[in-house]
Amino acid sequence: MKSICVFCGSSMGAKPAYREAAVATGTAIARSGRRLVYGGAKVGLMGAVADGALAAGGEVVGVLPLSLQEKELAHAGLSELHIVASMHERKAMMADFSDGFIALPGGAGTLEELFEIWTWGQLGYHRKPCGFLNVDGFYDGLLSFLDLQRDEEFVKPVMRDMVLVASDPAELIARFERYEPPATPKWIKRDET
Repeated sequence: MKSICVFCGSSMGAKPAYREAAVATGTAIARSGRRLVYGGAKVGLMGAVADGALAAGGEVVGVLPLSLQEKELAHAGLSELHIVASMHERKAMMADFSDGFIALPGGAGTLEELFEIWTWGQLGYHRKPCGFLNVDGFYDGLLSFLDLQRDEEFVKPVMRDMVLVASDPAELIARFERYEPPATPKWIKRDET
């Protein structure tokens, strides 16, 4: 695993713990010898995770849509900054550059990014780990809902288990290293065809 992608908020959120976790995540990725891939912005938790990795001597690759660069949101100190035409292109490039995916606290965009990656993994489009850094219980409610989806048989248990969870970034990275993707089973049972 050479690169880890981080999805996170473009704001800092209400608690100082969120910023601290973002910095710690960037630091942990850099100290593990891996490259950070993220959305390329200087604001919010996005800027904090990049700053953490850069301060620890890490390589940081940003991928930013042109429309956000025009709003002067690009981080100026990155190892690489790729400017793309759309959010779709951004997500595809980030996925191509990355070997694992972490969601820090964030809003709808953070969830959309991680859920798309998780869905691609369920469909067998990649075999890369993904997970939530559950800072101060931020994702507790969502994780309970994912368990409900599993219990109500909308998500197979093996697919639910694909989403890793930890409250410490170094622990989540260690779990990524041990990750074994499931063999993707058929989606439809024989009696449903």
